[in-house]
Amino acid sequence: MQKVKLPHSVEPTKSAMKRSDYRGVIASKDMERLSEAVVRCNDYVDAEVQFEKDAQGLTVFHGRLATQVTLICQRCNGELDYPVEAEFCFTPVQGEEQESDDIIPEAYEPVEVNDHGEVSLLQIFEDELLLSLPIVPLHAESECTVKRDDMSFGKIEPEQERQNPFAVLKELKRDQE
Repeated sequence: MQKVKLPHSVEPTKSAMKRSDYRGVIASKDMERLSEAVVRCNDYVDAEVQFEKDAQGLTVFHGRLATQVTLICQRCNGELDYPVEAEFCFTPVQGEEQESDDIIPEAYEPVEVNDHGEVSLLQIFEDELLLSLPIVPLHAESECTVKRDDMSFGKIEPEQERQNPFAVLKELKRDQE
């Protein structure tokens, strides 16, 4: 199957009227923030996105993303190959006042359209991939070069009790009585 590059921005309302389905790739080199957050990323991010109108008549687009990235293991500082997958479901809104309306179901994440009625798929996809990265990347314990026995855990000595600085005032009060 040939890899087709997806557009960087689309008009979700027009695409929903046509019930458009996009299946293809976006070049990861265009995603600068993702490239900065990882050691390496596959050349392409596989993407599927479907545009449609839901039962309420809201424009909705949903789909999934998948790619492979290389991260730094926080236990052994070695490279860790990590598959990143994300699923999303958005509804376009015009301005902040429509975002606050109660008509948007919780299942949909509102995304603001620009003045031309377009959304940036590139930015949305990059945000979703960044949110799918682990907070602390670690190899599985069986695969990590640092074993449990190699990790050092120290014991914290109890802190010495310090004298209460107000104890002197307590003694002065006793003397006055």
